[in-house]
Amino acid sequence: MPQPRVVVLDYGFGNVRSAVRALEHVGAQVDLTADRHAAENADGLVVPGVGAFAAVMDGLRAVRGDQVVDRRLAGGRPVLGICVGMQVLFACGREHGTSTDGLGEWPGVVDRLQAAVVPHMGWATVDVPKASVLFDGVHDERFYFVHSYAARSFPMHDEPVLRNRPLVTWADHGGRFVAAVENGPLSATQFHPEKSGDPGAQLLRSWVGTLR
Repeated sequence: MPQPRVVVLDYGFGNVRSAVRALEHVGAQVDLTADRHAAENADGLVVPGVGAFAAVMDGLRAVRGDQVVDRRLAGGRPVLGICVGMQVLFACGREHGTSTDGLGEWPGVVDRLQAAVVPHMGWATVDVPKASVLFDGVHDERFYFVHSYAARSFPMHDEPVLRNRPLVTWADHGGRFVAAVENGPLSATQFHPEKSGDPGAQLLRSWVGTLR
């Protein structure tokens, strides 16, 4: 069986080599590139992100990553967001009193964690929905987080008209926040699976498995 082709979107932001290596380890053929054609046509696209919401959005727009994500999802082609790469999938990010538009794939706001200690850094358990594909075999494991901001609600859960509601995984740090989402071809994690040891590798293996 041929290896799924995965593009890790390179928009000049953050150390993404560990994500490339982790995806290769679980059986993907990986390219780190900003090439729009490659990103739109790969079997899977990974959107990484570290640092500030606004800076990540600027970087994505500079390489037309916003258009790439939108076109892939319109065609039902898988996308995985990681850390701030997940946060920018929401409608808006609020940092230091400033609001920045996100990609708007999900409604909701990303803002600062309400906890005594911020950033949230280290290993934490997650509350996984039973039907999850991403967390198959790792429901009870811990994953590695490093972040100061998160989505602390998921408004689509409360929309009664949705027939297939997204599967939302939660974690807690001074209150619950969204740790992962599975929504058709769009998946995302607030934690870093590439830094989460064997459980993270298994999660990436599950995602890559959906690309075959």
